Amino acid sequence: MGLFSAILGNAGAVSQEELTKKYGQLLIEGEEIELGFKLIRDTFIFTTKRLILVDVQGLTGSKTEYKSITYKSISRFSIETSGTFDLDAELKIWISSEAQPSIKKQFNKSVNVYDVQKVLAHHVLK
Repeated sequence: MGLFSAILGNAGAVSQEELTKKYGQLLIEGEEIELGFKLIRDTFIFTTKRLILVDVQGLTGSKTEYKSITYKSISRFSIETSGTFDLDAELKIWISSEAQPSIKKQFNKSVNVYDVQKVLAHHVLK
């Protein structure tokens, strides 16, 4: 992920091996990481059972929140692809019956947002 994209807050893909090494203790038996993306300090991970959001808080990053969202609680989602002059694509996820999206993430061009959509569709539309 380029420094310019990181400064803008765009997400870049992270390898399954790196995510498993760092966040494997969060997984339950039989759960595996499928995809993961990192913002400047935050990470979000798609597993076979849920979406895990890792939110690093504070100036020093000493406090971290791990939020688990089951796929069945996701009521809808959308992707907005980048245009000719845009540098990124956007993912929006609505939880339960909320009127506004609960999660909004920007992806740089190194991430195929259609792959992200496929993972969500696979789990949410079961």
